[in-house]
Amino acid sequence: MAIPNQKDIGLPILELLKDRKNHHVEEISKTLAERFGLSEEERSLQKSSGGEGLFHNRIRWANFYLRKAGLVESAKGTGNSKITQEGINLLKEKPDCINAEFLMRYPMFVEYKKSVSRKK
Repeated sequence: MAIPNQKDIGLPILELLKDRKNHHVEEISKTLAERFGLSEEERSLQKSSGGEGLFHNRIRWANFYLRKAGLVESAKGTGNSKITQEGINLLKEKPDCINAEFLMRYPMFVEYKKSVSRKK
């Protein structure tokens, strides 16, 4: 299987976090790698720039976008995430996919995207 894109990872992250507990990014990465059926080779594949695993990087970015939309919050301890009530509410809607376009429905995400555009 190919390594999932960031847009394919957002919904599985929310589904993993729906237990409302704190989850460390390493745990999220391992659980989702198993869910997607990634081989050891795919799990260890590095970004072209090196320094970080490609799948792990995509997990971090998807989680970052979910935080910027207010669906996930940083939890106690570095690298920990926890779903917000807004994230729980979204899961009740049973979305097919959570990508950047979808996240534009959240004012906090829109503001984040605007701030990034202003910096360019």
